[in-house]
Amino acid sequence: MTDLSVASTTVRGDAQHERAAGVRAAIAAYSIWGFLTIYWKQLTEFDPFELIAWRIACAAAVMAVIVTVRRRWGALRTAMRDRTLLMRLTLAALLITANWTTYVWAVVNDRIVETALGYFMAPLFTMLFGVTLLGEPASKLQRLALALGALAVVELTISYGRLPVIALIISSSWALYGLLKRHIPLSPVESLAGETLILVLPAIAVVIATAGAPDSIPATASGADWVLVALTGVVTAVPLLLFAFAAQRLPFTLLGALQYLIPTINFTLGWLVYDEPMPADRIVGFCLVWVALIAVTIDQVRPPARALRDVGFTPTGGG
Repeated sequence: MTDLSVASTTVRGDAQHERAAGVRAAIAAYSIWGFLTIYWKQLTEFDPFELIAWRIACAAAVMAVIVTVRRRWGALRTAMRDRTLLMRLTLAALLITANWTTYVWAVVNDRIVETALGYFMAPLFTMLFGVTLLGEPASKLQRLALALGALAVVELTISYGRLPVIALIISSSWALYGLLKRHIPLSPVESLAGETLILVLPAIAVVIATAGAPDSIPATASGADWVLVALTGVVTAVPLLLFAFAAQRLPFTLLGALQYLIPTINFTLGWLVYDEPMPADRIVGFCLVWVALIAVTIDQVRPPARALRDVGFTPTGGG
């Protein structure tokens, strides 16, 4: 075997190793995010808004340690001095707070299945914002997926007897957060550190304001509760670090497909573990969303030439 063949084999082996490591990291990140439902269920006796304040404060402390270890304070300070970037980080912080708060409130109030619906619908909202806000062309399958998503909202509104507000807030806030992150030129770790530092003073204010209430965390938490509250910063940071590792090693078509682990875990937990109602008409609504996601997935993995034909563009040859 020639030196060139040996080198080529080594490169392929390294690439396969990196891809496998990325898949493991992605599965770990998405699994942690999915099973966090069980984590928050252990804290249901506390007010969800107070819990989020503690989560932000603890996450800010963890992210400060990570930024210190990575020696990225200089880059973060530079970013904070840029008014446009600071505004984007602030908007991102508000969106992720809305997402976290809605999710935790839903878990505490036995609406886990609706959170699953929200995270299933998030890719559809991302696509909708791409078409409506960014002017991106939509293929036939993408238009079909959006129509099915709209039909699912109608069906689930009938099933619940109300709009699936929790699902809509979770999906739209997550999609807008992702859209905004495209315009923040920071790594995932630095971006989350900036967002939590922006939020940390309001979060501490909420912690102080609620501390005197008779049912507050300081007033009623057991030792085990305090451990769980303190670790909310860790469970926020760890899956993000795993996700950042995976995102550098996997194509987004694979990374995006794996993310459905999160709502699948939530759906299973809500329905089979926590006995949330799942009547037939609600299953129909979920099925419409799942068919829409299958259409989106097929659209993502089709050959580029076919995708271009669907949006009205025909390659014209060399040049």
